[in-house]
Amino acid sequence: MSSPEPPATGEALARLGAITRRLRAECPWDREQNERTIVPHTVEEAYELADAAQRGDDRKLLDELGDVLFQVYFLSLLLEERGAGSLEEVAEHCSEKLIRRHPHVFGEASASTAAEVLRNWDQIKASETGREPGVFGEVPENLPSLLYARKVQRRAASSGFDFPGVEGPLQAVRDELTELEEAAGEPERFDELGDVLFAVVNVARKLKVDPELALRASADRFRDRVSAGVDLAASDGRLWNDLPPDEQLLYYARARLSEGETGA
Repeated sequence: MSSPEPPATGEALARLGAITRRLRAECPWDREQNERTIVPHTVEEAYELADAAQRGDDRKLLDELGDVLFQVYFLSLLLEERGAGSLEEVAEHCSEKLIRRHPHVFGEASASTAAEVLRNWDQIKASETGREPGVFGEVPENLPSLLYARKVQRRAASSGFDFPGVEGPLQAVRDELTELEEAAGEPERFDELGDVLFAVVNVARKLKVDPELALRASADRFRDRVSAGVDLAASDGRLWNDLPPDEQLLYYARARLSEGETGA
């Protein structure tokens, strides 16, 4: 049973639609945009939204969701201007797709686990008309490398080509690290390092961890620890850049230890 839309929601969305149309008509910058020039901003807003969600910052999440929503409205308006679609058609197409791909909710199919839902989703997608054929049909090649690797792995898994659990992918990481250590020459090291990264992404997929967000969080931790090490060195009257690597490492270790003290 569907719940009725609160009246305020429709009014707010209509206001955003009117603002989008006015900007397109009256703002010199907005008038110059097309889908190719606006999409880089769409991608940037999506990353900012992901960052807010990862940090658990609800205020920021509210703000970034609005920015992404505006991107949807603007791109839909560009479709409308050349007679290729509209915001209403975008919403209707999305609704039909969600109903079609959730037969366990809107139909007679059953799915008792999230894994079954994903498996059904991939099978339904593959059977839809107009899609590129093959296991890897319509995998965008301009995805960030980590997400591209995960999507390729997911597509292969949907065809049945997959490890049954996480131990196989973990062993693959160990094997690829050994091959990287034994690699001779730059071309071979290039290939083996790629294999290590690909294997690690497969572990992330099995653990249901987003590799892009996990790596970004790790980079943030490293940045914060180095910055704290710089501050600790400064408190001792020493310049970080003048320290030998072993002393920098000691300050880095102190910064890591202080994290535990802060969280205690």
